[in-house]
Amino acid sequence: MANHKSALKRDRQSKVRRLRNRMIKSTMKTAVRRVEEALVAGSEEQAREALQLAIPVIQKTAKKGTIHQNTASRKISRLTRRVNKMQPLG
Repeated sequence: MANHKSALKRDRQSKVRRLRNRMIKSTMKTAVRRVEEALVAGSEEQAREALQLAIPVIQKTAKKGTIHQNTASRKISRLTRRVNKMQPLG
């Protein structure tokens, strides 16, 4: 356990930030899961709607520093590709 006043404060801050990051990341994972569930169900319209809701959540997670910006871009790109593949050509 920390002994110095500054170390005690750092410990308190890290606990609060850890919980905040867990909440933000959990919200992001739920949004991604909704897209994937729509893909499995085969509903193109639902998948597109879920993707439009998931993209800002993923970007916000990166903006807050919970995940890296490149990770967010990769997640968005892969989800978008999967939703676009559902669409029949023509």
